[in-house]
Amino acid sequence: MSQPKEIFVRTDRCVGCRSCINACAVEHSESKTLFGAVMQTPRPKSRVYVEWVAPDRKVPLVCRQCEEAPCMHACISGAIHRDDDGVVRTDSDKCIGCWTCVMVCPYGVIGRHLEEHKAYRCDRCPDRDVPACVSACPTGALIYQSVPAYAKTVRQNASHELVKAERG
Repeated sequence: MSQPKEIFVRTDRCVGCRSCINACAVEHSESKTLFGAVMQTPRPKSRVYVEWVAPDRKVPLVCRQCEEAPCMHACISGAIHRDDDGVVRTDSDKCIGCWTCVMVCPYGVIGRHLEEHKAYRCDRCPDRDVPACVSACPTGALIYQSVPAYAKTVRQNASHELVKAERG
C-alpha cells in the first residue's frame, strides 16, 4: 500500500501572494475558471488560509487531516468522515451548519459558508493529481508528497547545506 500524500509548507518560500487561495476557490467553483468563479453566486470559498506571523513570515494553512480528527468525532450529523484514501471529508448534504467542527478544529481551518449554511475544509482536490493550491504556488512553498518522500527531501537539502557550510 502506498503512503498517502500530505500538503507540506515551506514557510521560508511563502511570499504571501495568495495564489493558493485563488486557485482553491476557482477549483471549487462550478466553472473552474477565474471569471466564472468571480461571477458565481454565492462565491466559491477557498479552503486555504495564509496567515501573517512574526514580522515578515507568511504561513499557508490547510486541513492537517488529523489522525484523531476532533471535527469528525464532534460532528453531530455524521457529515464528516474519513474516506478510503485517509482524507477527512465533509458531506455537504449531511452538514446542518451547527459549526461544532469549526469550534473543535485545533488549526482553525474549517470554514463556514454562511450563505449555504455549510462547513467546508480542504478536500485535497479529489479530481486532480495535485491539489490546485500546490500547482498554483509560484515559489514552491506548498509541496504534495508522502511523509517519507518529504522527509528524505528535507534530509538531503540539510546535508547539502551542511556540505556548503563546511566548504565555506
